[in-house]
Amino acid sequence: MAASKSRREFLSDTFSVFGAFAVGGALSTLGARTALGEKVKQSMPLAPVLDETTGLPLLKLPEGFRYISYGWTGDEMNDGQPTPPMHDGMGVVAKSGNLLMLTRNHETSNVGTPFQFKEGRPYDDMATGGCTQLIFDTKLDRWIESYGAISGTVRNCAGGVTPWGSWLTCEETVVDQKDGNDVAKFGQTHGWVFEVPAEGTASAEPIKEMGRFVHEAVAIDRESGYVYLTEDAGEAGFYRFRPNTPGKLAAGGTLEIAEVVGQADLQGGFHDGSSFPVRWHRIANPTLESSDPTAKVETVYEQGKKLGGSTFSRLEGCWYGNGLIYFDATDGGAAKAGQIWQYDPRQETVTLLYESRSKRTLNMPDNLCVSPQGGLILCEDNDYAGEDPLPQRMLTLTKDGRLNTFAENNIVLRGEINGLTGSFVDKEWAGSTFSPDGKWLFANIQTPGITFAITGPWNDLLV
Repeated sequence: MAASKSRREFLSDTFSVFGAFAVGGALSTLGARTALGEKVKQSMPLAPVLDETTGLPLLKLPEGFRYISYGWTGDEMNDGQPTPPMHDGMGVVAKSGNLLMLTRNHETSNVGTPFQFKEGRPYDDMATGGCTQLIFDTKLDRWIESYGAISGTVRNCAGGVTPWGSWLTCEETVVDQKDGNDVAKFGQTHGWVFEVPAEGTASAEPIKEMGRFVHEAVAIDRESGYVYLTEDAGEAGFYRFRPNTPGKLAAGGTLEIAEVVGQADLQGGFHDGSSFPVRWHRIANPTLESSDPTAKVETVYEQGKKLGGSTFSRLEGCWYGNGLIYFDATDGGAAKAGQIWQYDPRQETVTLLYESRSKRTLNMPDNLCVSPQGGLILCEDNDYAGEDPLPQRMLTLTKDGRLNTFAENNIVLRGEINGLTGSFVDKEWAGSTFSPDGKWLFANIQTPGITFAITGPWNDLLV
């Protein structure tokens, strides 16, 4: 299919957007109020707001905020295919004038026929995951189009943007054709990172030296070009990839695991502000290859643990900003409600910004991003854990350490859109990412699968 006019114009003038805005200083640790488990203090009350696309009250937001939904599961994309389900990680990868390009993950894990993307060939002809790309017009305040970007992958959970204007999409599984069960009859190995360019067609070839494990997210240090990676497992490592040539990830490099000196296990409770030195250890077999197909191969985490690598609990979101790497442990901490960590590449230290003492305050943060003002947006993916059900939330963590609820999932459908019915208020937020000018926050609700563009008086939130 020929590219539409808007897409042709976009690709003729594509450039990387990163560094287009400067963010402020590093976050401080939270104050005693939230550390003691008090309920989140909202900076502004939330109320249902009507979606400018459907007219439905899908989200609760502070006064003055509005939003535009797009790319619902099943909606026809501009390449003629239905929008895939399970919207997850997402990032703004390029800008041309008033047009922004976003790349969006789809965390599907079923065996089936992959969707098509541009002129590319799916990585695995039996896998239904992948990414789509979307274009948003910041001048007209409207979505323009969407199309497939890579396919044939499995459980594309999060990932991360690169400084050169591409998206790294991560597979949150190591399932492959050898697992021998009905859910895992794939044609290729999985558990890889793939690069999806803004312009041109993705190769759909994994960057194998970045390791084969249960990937979640990545963030790239703009100064060194090193890639930091999180692992979504009960016992997880925090990793970095040192490319042989910065910006050329497919050319190979070295995968390493972090040792937090003096702290073999960081899953339990720590005081906010706790800071520790970090050193790194090389993973000898990041691809899990073996000359003996019958031999048990140590996982990347098992290799790293033997070298002194430290254990975190379910590492998920990861983002670069303020010259630092922010990442979270979704069920870390004494209350298993989540931890927000900060790694300083220059000082080689890791600091606990915040550990949730109550699931009503912060309940299992997943995707996160850094705002243009230097604060954090946190997407909840909670399991309620026996407490009264609460809507899934997006929260803000300001630079001075204040945690506030910014948005609540309010999706209840009665067949108005694509025949979807039921309450979806318990479905996770994902994919938070800002426009370079800081005016728009883009985010997803994974199920039923919707992308939102949200705007309003951000300065009032101090995020």
